[in-house]
Amino acid sequence: MQFNELNLSQEILRAVEELGFEEMTEIQQQSIPLLLEGQDVIGRSNTGTGKTAAFGIPAVESISPADRGRTTVLILCPTRELAMQANEEIRKFAKFKEGVKTSAVYGGASMEKQIHELKRGANIVIGTPGRVMDHIRRRTLRLENLRTVILDEADEMLNMGFREDIESILADVPSERQTVLFSATMPPEILAITEKYQNDPVQVKIKSAQKTVELIEQFYFETAMGRKTDALRLLLAAYKPSSAMVFCNTKAMVDQLTEELVKHGFRAAGLHGDMKQIQRTQVMNSFKNKTTEILVATDVAARGIDVSGVDAVFNYDLPQDNEYYIHRIGRTGRAGHTGSAYTLISGRRQLFDLRAIEKYTHAEIKEMPLPDRSDIIAMTKENLVKQISSLEANHNGYDILDRLAAMGIDYREAAARLISEKLDAETASLPEFEASRPLRKGKKDGAKTVKVDISIGRSKRIAPNFILGALVDATGMSGRDFGKIDIFDNHTTVEVPESESEYILDSTNPMKINGHQVEVKLYSGKPTGAFSGRKRPERKQEFDRRKKAYGNRKKSDVFSDYVPNRRKRAKNKG
Repeated sequence: MQFNELNLSQEILRAVEELGFEEMTEIQQQSIPLLLEGQDVIGRSNTGTGKTAAFGIPAVESISPADRGRTTVLILCPTRELAMQANEEIRKFAKFKEGVKTSAVYGGASMEKQIHELKRGANIVIGTPGRVMDHIRRRTLRLENLRTVILDEADEMLNMGFREDIESILADVPSERQTVLFSATMPPEILAITEKYQNDPVQVKIKSAQKTVELIEQFYFETAMGRKTDALRLLLAAYKPSSAMVFCNTKAMVDQLTEELVKHGFRAAGLHGDMKQIQRTQVMNSFKNKTTEILVATDVAARGIDVSGVDAVFNYDLPQDNEYYIHRIGRTGRAGHTGSAYTLISGRRQLFDLRAIEKYTHAEIKEMPLPDRSDIIAMTKENLVKQISSLEANHNGYDILDRLAAMGIDYREAAARLISEKLDAETASLPEFEASRPLRKGKKDGAKTVKVDISIGRSKRIAPNFILGALVDATGMSGRDFGKIDIFDNHTTVEVPESESEYILDSTNPMKINGHQVEVKLYSGKPTGAFSGRKRPERKQEFDRRKKAYGNRKKSDVFSDYVPNRRKRAKNKG
């Protein structure tokens, strides 16, 4: 069933079309009509089945001009990440509908900023139970006009100890309301809430996910966000699929990636919804007859395509819906043939999402290291050996070898020149790319490293997790890609892979850590920029140095020597 078959406003349909959604997932197909009618619903559905759209679209549709300045929809989520994600998705659905204002409220963020957003008249509020309770107590969130309450991942909220907060919130809202609950499981605590706070709810249960084809091998590769295209080029060069599909989440990314692949010698073509039908037909025909080896497409554009003989599927972007993952990799491994699916991920958040896909599909997705240039050259040589050995004997070239021999070039030299030319042609476009390696497996196994210097330190109450979180968010790299973090009074140094240092500097300038604007530079042995200059040594560092030099003296004795010396230096300097 498609979205345009529902009784939705043109503004919503326009937003849905722009997002590339066309066909509804099972949870959307069953839930949206019920929610539009105002029914209470219990949705049993895992993460990644499209349930944000299932409750987000009816929530946006329910807002009318009369709702300006008052909260009519409240959505509770177990974590700040889910609240932020739901808020972002709902804003996309509301893009073309006037008068819809959303606000995400959660712990660990500025209360003042959230109060300001709520005072501006947010009519859809998404938040964690604890912070929502804080705003209710402060009377910065008023619920007397509330019409709909949605509990997203209700079982997870109960597991995190939010039952009391949830019940307090539900007891505080108008009794005449729509109450919607989504949960992966239905423990007794959930059933107790549904019985107490819902009015004749309709149950929507999603069937178990379709199992992935057993003949498809599934792998993933970790890479920095800014190096995904280089990583894809390496994989295409290494595995040399004769026919491959690459999936992106947006039309713009399809165009950009296709252009980049063509520029580097790959026979690639893009396919997305903005293309005219005649263009789409031409692209599909060229892919079917093998003129085009690589088809770069969005999920919607690729839907309904039935192409046999696809060797491999590459997920350049993680799919927005777990069901899409099944649809994507199902393009290969058809009709009893084996196939391979490769997924590129950046950062720990995407790794968590991939693990959710693995659980949802009941399949193992194995981690693999990205091949480097030397690996690919070795694989190319191996392929050439196989190609040449499989050729049938043909004596037509003997006269050419005789002529070359007369010129002093024997058959070995002639063959070596031809093979070298072919090898160079196949490897010339390989990117100069050293795959990131974890820094925390010992010096022998880790990557070559440098340090970056960040202009913030202990004086701003910074902790290592603040630094690491900001770096991961800014770069899309994994937390394990960063090494030792040393925090000083006014600056911090972080060990990073040398191969990614330029990308890290580009990605982190500008960057904020705990609300403070910071500057990130390569570390030269002393802090640089506005925070550079001669600094007083850290007391503990000075104590450790002197302890080593003078033996096990008392700390007080060391500093009784150190302080006068420091005063003497100051006096001499003056």
